[in-house]
Amino acid sequence: MSTKQTGVIIGLTGGIATGKSTVTQILRDLGVVVIDADALAREIVEPGQPALKEIVDTFGQEVLTKEGTLDRTALGERIFQDDKARKTLELITHPRIAQAMFQHASDAFASGHLWVAYDAALLVET
Repeated sequence: MSTKQTGVIIGLTGGIATGKSTVTQILRDLGVVVIDADALAREIVEPGQPALKEIVDTFGQEVLTKEGTLDRTALGERIFQDDKARKTLELITHPRIAQAMFQHASDAFASGHLWVAYDAALLVET
């Protein structure tokens, strides 16, 4: 019989100047794997990723740079003016970010880590 090792995921959240970066560094120094939600958000919209295709299918080619990467400024201008568009983008990205976080956490647990911290400024809100 095999036993699957599991660990604990803790959420680290807070706005600007709340000390989140300091706590993140302390956790890293203690050997805790820290997963950054902002990094995952960038990862899931890289060229070739399904989220980028869905964003382009939904919002049009104008949200891409000439190089084929996501034009965050163009997309931001679009979604911050339109609450429905913002919610649509969140429906595309948030499940994929969560899936990526759980995959990274699972990988950390499989390699022997017992603790993972999920650094997400909008953890409670999303």
